Amino acid sequence: MSSPSDHAGTALSESAHGPTGVIHDLGYRPYGGPRLGEGPVAWGFFKTGLRNTYGLGRSARSKVLPMGLLAMMLLPALILVGVLVQARKLLGLDEQIVAYSTYPITTQLLVSVFVAAQAPALISRDLRFRSITLYLARPMRRSVYVLVRLASLTTATFVLIGAPLLLMYLGGLLADLPVGRETGRFLGAAVGAVLLAACLSGLAALVAALTVRRGLAVAAVIVVLVVSYTVVATIQGIAYDSGNLRVGEVAGLFSPYTLVNGVQVFLFDSPEATITPPTGTAMGVLYVGVVVVTVLGAIGGLLVRYRRVEP
Repeated sequence: MSSPSDHAGTALSESAHGPTGVIHDLGYRPYGGPRLGEGPVAWGFFKTGLRNTYGLGRSARSKVLPMGLLAMMLLPALILVGVLVQARKLLGLDEQIVAYSTYPITTQLLVSVFVAAQAPALISRDLRFRSITLYLARPMRRSVYVLVRLASLTTATFVLIGAPLLLMYLGGLLADLPVGRETGRFLGAAVGAVLLAACLSGLAALVAALTVRRGLAVAAVIVVLVVSYTVVATIQGIAYDSGNLRVGEVAGLFSPYTLVNGVQVFLFDSPEATITPPTGTAMGVLYVGVVVVTVLGAIGGLLVRYRRVEP
């Protein structure tokens, strides 16, 4: 049986010969390839944000709401196309059953829910979990981060609004409606879809950036979008019944849905979706100006908000 003095002697003899540890070469090498700048980083960030809005690359649970809303947006358009193609001669139809310019207002509740759900997912989550600090550590400025996030949300919203319009346009061609007329109306509606997506996304992103609580942000966005439209539609109805059409025209400036529809009526002579559309050049120019101010104001508000975020 060995004594403590024997163990001590062994330790001293090992220390006398130096350390016995071995360093293994695992083959790790530093990255020696090209380092991408701000542009490629922003593009990758945009694609990731766009995919996330529809739950692509995420769990199945994340896909349920956005994909469900997209399906619900397409279903009425598919029914309208089916009726137009199959019963055009029987019903004596010579144009779309529902005009392109009025479809977004008809489905505005679905659009509002989509924007209200996805804006906090892109904006509030980064602020709450402080992942924004990691993004700003990359070669990407705050202004670029804001614009890329807003572009992802705007593109996703445009897909939601524009997909049923494209389906209706293709259905109109299958039903042998005049190609030139349908193309002109569809292009006008596509421009309106872009403007509406920009207005909705800008307002929703700004509201979502003011709170890190996702549930609170969702509720606030729905209030801003849905309640504003309800109030505006009510005022326009009262103004129309009382003969004060100018009041209804001015009220239309305070909801993104009625605002963009007014721009379509003014610029493209699209069918109006409200009972008090803008009349006259001055009012039409005012509608266009308010759209520009809404989008630029939302971007400016987001830039101010993110200046207070510490990298």
